[in-house]
Amino acid sequence: MEKEIISQDHIPVHQSGAETDAIEKVEFDNNYEALEFFQKVKQRLSDVNRWGEMSHIPLSSFKLFDHAGRKCDREVIEGDYIRIDIPGPGTKIGKGYDWVQVEAIFAEVDFDEDIFTIRVRPSSHPLDPDGKTAHFLKNRATSTFQIKRIKNVVLAEEHARNESPNMETGNGLDNFRNAIVGTAARIGLSYPQWKSLIKGLIKTD
Repeated sequence: MEKEIISQDHIPVHQSGAETDAIEKVEFDNNYEALEFFQKVKQRLSDVNRWGEMSHIPLSSFKLFDHAGRKCDREVIEGDYIRIDIPGPGTKIGKGYDWVQVEAIFAEVDFDEDIFTIRVRPSSHPLDPDGKTAHFLKNRATSTFQIKRIKNVVLAEEHARNESPNMETGNGLDNFRNAIVGTAARIGLSYPQWKSLIKGLIKTD
């Protein structure tokens, strides 16, 4: 019987728009060293407020907010919001920023494998929970961040799925901005941001 691969259902199925995958890995002399480093990188990924400074080349800044729209200085939990400040003008609907919500956090352990996953999705501003999506991508898009240990190898990954520009903000200027930024993301210009973060997360020195 073939061994089931853990985490195989953490990443949404890609159906439309753009998809990208950013992956970095580091190999250790033994499983113990790999497990110790896996725990360190897991903590780094959970510290959203430091994503910008941890990035190999900081291109954006990130700030964690709770479900009530209050700034947080703690590890991320499901239901939190992440405020993203990307280069260039922001949106009126997002009060100058792009927003995603943490819709799921997974952790799985097997005999020689560990995985920690955070999945986010474009959302409204946290103080406007019934409002329109305050992000340059439609809310069917997802970004899935994963830290994996497979025996003596640790991997950091980001998987973007179903990315299409958000043209449904109800604001003409926001739609125009999102068309430009969202189209750039679709052709891979957001990839350097996530690749930069992934490299920073798995940095060994």
